[in-house]
Amino acid sequence: MPGNLEVCHPFCNMNPVHVWPGADSRDEVHYLSGWVYERRFQKWLEGKGYDLQIGRRGGGTSFVSWCISPIDAQNCTLAITVLPHTLQNIPALVRWLPYRLRLRPILEFYLSSVLKGFEWYIKRDEPGPRDQFGRHPWFSASR
Repeated sequence: MPGNLEVCHPFCNMNPVHVWPGADSRDEVHYLSGWVYERRFQKWLEGKGYDLQIGRRGGGTSFVSWCISPIDAQNCTLAITVLPHTLQNIPALVRWLPYRLRLRPILEFYLSSVLKGFEWYIKRDEPGPRDQFGRHPWFSASR
């Protein structure tokens, strides 16, 4: 649904929608930290998922894929894959170390929190508390 990140995403303050639905969809994620990312959808498979580019306006973008897979008539899984742009300008032989030691753990915590936020909303039919699964160094509000 348009704006769904406002009720499901534990680090999202606002999710204004510019174009919805379909492969040309565009929206923004306003994080609790104050960062604003644009999402530009590229591929849309109704009921199955979508691919998009996300990043700060005028900056680099990362590829993200959301995929819903049925388990049975009542259950499904949601998988989110991110190909970050952050280290792409560093030679491949060198970038694996900062990726494995710093970027990957931060992304794994982030994606786990987002998936838990969707699960919370689906099971309770109510928005989850912000930062409910722990604070994130990039997307949580500073204290």
